[in-house]
This record gives sequence, structure tokens and C-alpha cells, in this order.
Amino acid sequence: MYPKLVINLKKLQDNLNACATITKDHGKCSLMIVTKGLCADKEMVNMLAESDVVDYIADSRVKNIATFAENARAHGKKTVLLRIPMHCEVEEVVKYVDLSFNSELSTIRLLNEEAGKAGKVHNILLMIDLGDLREGIFFQNEDLIFQAVEEILAMENINLYGIGVNLTCYGAIIPKYDNLSKLVEIGKKIEDKFGIKLEMVSGGNSSSIYLVDKGELPEGINNLRLGESFLLGNDTAYETKLPGTVSDALILQAQIIELKEKPSLPIGEVGVDAFGEKPYYEDRGIMKRAIIGIGKQDTDLGSMTPVDSQVEIMGGSSDHIILDVTHCDKEYKVGDIVEFELGYGGMLKTATSAYVEREYIR
Repeated sequence: MYPKLVINLKKLQDNLNACATITKDHGKCSLMIVTKGLCADKEMVNMLAESDVVDYIADSRVKNIATFAENARAHGKKTVLLRIPMHCEVEEVVKYVDLSFNSELSTIRLLNEEAGKAGKVHNILLMIDLGDLREGIFFQNEDLIFQAVEEILAMENINLYGIGVNLTCYGAIIPKYDNLSKLVEIGKKIEDKFGIKLEMVSGGNSSSIYLVDKGELPEGINNLRLGESFLLGNDTAYETKLPGTVSDALILQAQIIELKEKPSLPIGEVGVDAFGEKPYYEDRGIMKRAIIGIGKQDTDLGSMTPVDSQVEIMGGSSDHIILDVTHCDKEYKVGDIVEFELGYGGMLKTATSAYVEREYIR
């Protein structure tokens, strides 16, 4: 059945090995693999759990972690919650998560209380905001950082596992030696002030990996969190391909449900489309237009690249994508399959959609 996401586990394994070579061998960092891009796909998680190069398996959703926590722990991998917890989910966090990222003391207090009820000590990574302006205590407010650390260290059921930062995802601030050095500096100040040793100083995600090969990852950063680098082979800071990786481990397949020659310009007064946007159309004369059975509900048109370079995506609605196949050497017909490589947005939506089947290549 189509549409279908074809997941090549062999290519993902090769991507994983390439990321491990960069991160662990060259960068001397532990490797945290992020599963949210494929919505914690079970086959992918099995591969990660059994891998010798993966140290932590992470996701941003507790529901995803709940599906693989037992498997990950059985193989000696710690489970990690990347998104700071909501108050309403602290019970699940303590149950399924070995290490959670946090920035709010009120939440950490609840985690401490819940961990006490469960007879556990819960590990947290305190997030520091270096200027990307997403989660974390702002780096210039060192007094607030130290106050938070002091309270956390007094909690009986919370262990301050380390500190971390997120860059690029919101403010698009690129990790550099200078800003990541500030994280290392804050970590050393915490260790000196409180006489402790931080297990982890996590220097970011797939946008930080490029610093390793440039020799510019600051000494003291000992963990990287990789999702897109593993899944799509990307350095997300400058959108370059990482050595030894491929971008086609995930292929979206969709079936043509209509194929007709029609004008390129709609006829009549143009209003707004189903998503409240007013489209623009270029007059290209009569076109051979193929409609495939997938739409904006299931994928992101802006991050889909046809494998056949002569196919052009014209647009779409909730359930349809319209393709220009006028200049294709291949004579497409109704029922044929069109393939696409995916960017991050397309991958994420496709993996989340209940209407997209999955097939595995081993």
C-alpha cells in the first residue's frame, strides 16, 4: 500500500557508524542518538539498542520513550528526554526516562518528589541558554545558574548529571568555538564552586558536529546529540553532507492517482487555498500534471526532492500533491510510483502520519 516510507536500515547503520567515527573517535564525545525524526520507529530503535557505538537513546516525547525504554535499558543504553518536561508528565518521566533536560526549578522539584515516591534518583541535565533563546537559564545570569545548582544539589532524589545547550533549532544561532566555550566555562565554575564533577557537558545537536572535523569543538564538551546527522547525513549548521553518510536512507514512495494534460493557470478569480494562503501561478501553457495520493497532512512539500530530477512539485492540498511531469523522459502512467528523498520537515511529518506505510530494507 502507498504512500510508503522505505527505511533502509543498512544505510542507517552506515550513517550511524560514520557519525560515531566523527563524534567518538575524533571528537572524544559520547554519542546520543535522537529518534524523534522517525517517531521512535521500532526497527530503528532495535538497531540503536544493539549498537556498540550508541551510548544514549533520546527523544523529545515521553510517549515515544515509553515504547523503547525497556529495550534500551536491557542493552545498557540510557533513555533521555530532550524536551523539558511538562508538570503533567513527571510521573511518566521518572518511570521511563533515565536523564531529562530541565531548566525550571518548579519542574525539578516535582521530579524530585515523584522520584522519591518511586524510590529512585532521577538524573537531570541543566540547560543553559547561550543566545538561541529557546530553553535554558540565560548564560549571562550566572547567579541564577548557581542558585539553581545549589537547590538541585540539596534534593535527595535528583542527581545533577551535567549541563547542556541547544543551538540552531529556534534562533538559528550556529555553534562556534566561542559560544560553546562559554558552556565549558560555566561547567568548570559549577564544579569548582560546589566541589562536584559533572558527568556530561552536552554541546548541542547535528549543528555542532562540523566543529569536530575543523578541530574547533572546545575541550570539555563530551557529548553530542545527533538526529538529522544520523538519519539524513547532514551537518545542520551549514547544510553540508557528512563524510561517509548518505541522504537516501529514507525514501518516500507515492502513487499516481491522476495523470492529465491541463492548463498551468487556474481559470477564474484566485482566492485563498485550503490553508488560507493566496497562491501564485506561472503561465507555462499546457502541462502534463500528475496527482499523487499524499498531501500536506502527511508531509512537507518544501522538503521533498523527487528522485527523478525531471519531476517538479507544483503544489498540493491536504491529500494531494501535484507534479509537473511534462518534460520527463519516463512515460508515467496512473498507478506508477514516484519516489522522493526527504528533508527534515518531510521526514518528521511522514514518520508521524498514520496514513503512511513503512517498509524496511535490511
